[in-house]
Amino acid sequence: MAHGLNQTFEAMSNSDLSLGVDTWRARLKSHFISLKVKFSEHANANRLFTSNTKFIDTLLIEIWQTLSIHSSIGLVAVGGYGRGELYPHSDIDLLILTTTAASDASTLEHANSIQHDIEAFIGILWDIGLNVGHSVRTLLESLDHAKRDITIETNLLESRLLIGDQTHYQKLADAVAAQLDLAQFFKAKIQEQDHRYAKYNDSAYSLEPNIKESPGGLRDIHATLWLTRAYQAKSANPPTLTNPRSCFLRFLEEMGLVSANEKKQILRHTQHLQKLRIRLHFLSHRREDRLLFDYQNTLANALGYSNTPHKRASEQLMQSYYRSVKCISLMNEILIKSLQTTTLSTKPVIKSINADFEAFNEYLEVKHAHVFTQNPSTILQAFFILQTHPELIGMGTGLLRNLQQVKKLINRAFRQNPINKQCFINILLEAQGVNHTLRAMNRYGILGCYIPAFGKIIGQMQHDLFHVYTVDDHILNVLANLRRFTKPDFKHEFPLCTTLFATFDAPHLLYLAGLFHDIAKGRGGDHSTLGTVDAKRFCKAHFLPKEDVALVVWLVEFHLRMSSTAQKSDLADPEVITQFAQFVGTERRLTALYLLTVADIRGTSPTVWNAWKARLLENLFYATRSALNNTETYSESMILDRKSNASAKLAHYDLAQSAYQHLWQQFGESYFTRYESHEIAWHSRLLMTHLNTLNTITRSRLSPNGEGIQIMIYTKDRADLFARICNFFDRMTYTIVEAKIFTTNHGYALDSFIILDSSGSAVSYQGLLKFIEVELTQKIDTLNPLEPPLKGRVSRQIKHMPIQTNVAISKNSDTYQHQLTVIANDKPGLLAELAHIFYDHGINLHNAKINTLGNRAEDTFLISAANEKPLSEAMIQALCKTINALN
Repeated sequence: MAHGLNQTFEAMSNSDLSLGVDTWRARLKSHFISLKVKFSEHANANRLFTSNTKFIDTLLIEIWQTLSIHSSIGLVAVGGYGRGELYPHSDIDLLILTTTAASDASTLEHANSIQHDIEAFIGILWDIGLNVGHSVRTLLESLDHAKRDITIETNLLESRLLIGDQTHYQKLADAVAAQLDLAQFFKAKIQEQDHRYAKYNDSAYSLEPNIKESPGGLRDIHATLWLTRAYQAKSANPPTLTNPRSCFLRFLEEMGLVSANEKKQILRHTQHLQKLRIRLHFLSHRREDRLLFDYQNTLANALGYSNTPHKRASEQLMQSYYRSVKCISLMNEILIKSLQTTTLSTKPVIKSINADFEAFNEYLEVKHAHVFTQNPSTILQAFFILQTHPELIGMGTGLLRNLQQVKKLINRAFRQNPINKQCFINILLEAQGVNHTLRAMNRYGILGCYIPAFGKIIGQMQHDLFHVYTVDDHILNVLANLRRFTKPDFKHEFPLCTTLFATFDAPHLLYLAGLFHDIAKGRGGDHSTLGTVDAKRFCKAHFLPKEDVALVVWLVEFHLRMSSTAQKSDLADPEVITQFAQFVGTERRLTALYLLTVADIRGTSPTVWNAWKARLLENLFYATRSALNNTETYSESMILDRKSNASAKLAHYDLAQSAYQHLWQQFGESYFTRYESHEIAWHSRLLMTHLNTLNTITRSRLSPNGEGIQIMIYTKDRADLFARICNFFDRMTYTIVEAKIFTTNHGYALDSFIILDSSGSAVSYQGLLKFIEVELTQKIDTLNPLEPPLKGRVSRQIKHMPIQTNVAISKNSDTYQHQLTVIANDKPGLLAELAHIFYDHGINLHNAKINTLGNRAEDTFLISAANEKPLSEAMIQALCKTINALN
């Protein structure tokens, strides 16, 4: 390319080169600075697009003319540049339209000359700092590519000639319009949108959304623009588009497909997203379309948001973003349906449903425009009809428009109307369609009107990385998960949940608990406690029996208790199970809480749920159900059962009780409260001939209770043992999710760990298990000083969403032990650092539960002072001070 450039420049006169590369680069830099200054003074997106597009047009034409490129070649702007929507760092999309194919041998010399000219032109554009996307095609090649590629066809629909043969370009524009198959184009663009939605999990409400591509983003506006442009191109008198960015809305308004108010809303929310995207480009100094945490605080401050007692500035920014995409997504649906109906050549199929509603081409429609105003109760009835008529594929545009106009009718009187109350409960009582119906009610703005508390959390972000969705989207995900338990096709995912749900007598109460469990987020205070007030008021207002109200309120108030117990407590301890059984009280409550807990955890993030957590909850459920049937003697019976089951497992290896009885006596009775029967059998088989060994014994196996690897370490007890083990796994980049630390009667440590790899996936490499056994044994037995913990790289999410370290220490009333809970940023090496702190402070560790929730670590430890003594107040204060300093 450089050789072609030199040849081209050599052929020019000195006057042609007066505006050389350096000058053009300087002008572009100056323009960019001016663009940024003007936008900071007056944040007007349209003005920036116009100014930027005009400057780039002028610059490209000037360079083109300076190079004296043959007049038969056309320079065509396509894509976003073609429609004049040029962001600060957007690509410059160009079509170079030639009259002769490069492969035409009869004009090979001419083609080579053209190729050199084009290479010189594109080379200069890159050299002065423009990001260029270009193609070189003839008219026939362009048409052929457009026929095979919907993206190319779309780009050509919004193209414009910058310089070149106008007649030749017009032939291309006319030919593109002539070969356009409107029905196929509509079908392809809708499929394209569906695929784009699927890429983003069909949710606009992620923590770091893509302003351009996410559902409800700017691409949704582009989609309606493209469909409108295609419709215009096939019309008898296609209009001349002086400003395609806004003309399509005026065209739709003239056709009666969009009202003046809808047009105003679309423009307002589109401009909001455009301004955010422009600011992102300026902030990042590149084409960045994701609202990353790195920029959210800066953007929020630039837009005048400030922290309040209950909401960060960035949360307010994101809520405004989510509400814009909610509106754009709705208008996208309405406009696409309207355009599809307008372009249908067949006669519509209309079937009556009742006096107020009908099916119009399989979409639910009102029979006349005043249905809702004459009888507001039909607002909820419309959703119930959609739910109970599976032949309907959605709501029609007329009905959707009416819904947006009558939302104000859902007032206090509406909510107190017994007919409306019963209709809402009927929606929850239906065997099918509960999730889809509630999602539709939220999508169209009805759910937040009917339940005002729900309306307050629409688009509300949760700054914890554990919940990767807004509060309203998370709640609806929980409901979707509950509904998933009813479907036989998913029984393999949740066999226990599916079985329990099928026998639960009141699923609608679970849906209500799901609706209200997080409804008080963002108000300050304990959302579980605050949410019970809303849940109780709603249930009583809807005439639920007293016992049903009590269950829903209990579930809302304690919806976190089961996951907390499973992930923070030692489930092998019979006392933990007994206390949880006493808390739950009945098997009905246990079942309801288990189902809600699984649905809740799975609804927070695609990555939070794993087989390890599933097994923990299942174990807690089964153990608690057993304890409920035998509360008085549960602890004693559990120990007897474990001994009996372990002996049965050992009998398979032809081992009599006499072979391992001495081992059990030295381990002591408390050993059987710490380990399950399969662990006891494993330990006994491996250690019965090594009770007083002088060597460290390390064994590993695939965890029988779910994902990960289980490791057993048996060695003479020593103060730095836990720290050495944590260092080892930290350097392997494995995560410890559970640690059982046990000391035998004769001073040996019998420690058990469950580890997962960094991705949380299962491990099945026999070589890795052997590596752990050999290398970990060497690490424990070494006489070298204890290595300091690694200082890993902190993720950018944690940098921009830090969590204040919180340390809580409470004394167990009936033992010498204390429970230590540490909530902190889940940075690399955290557990190893804590292990070193325990060692430095003379702390004995008895148990550890490691729980990671997004960027948040919630780790729980059972600790004591040396020689089985409780911690002194001075030790507690010193320990808290040191851990808090980790921040």
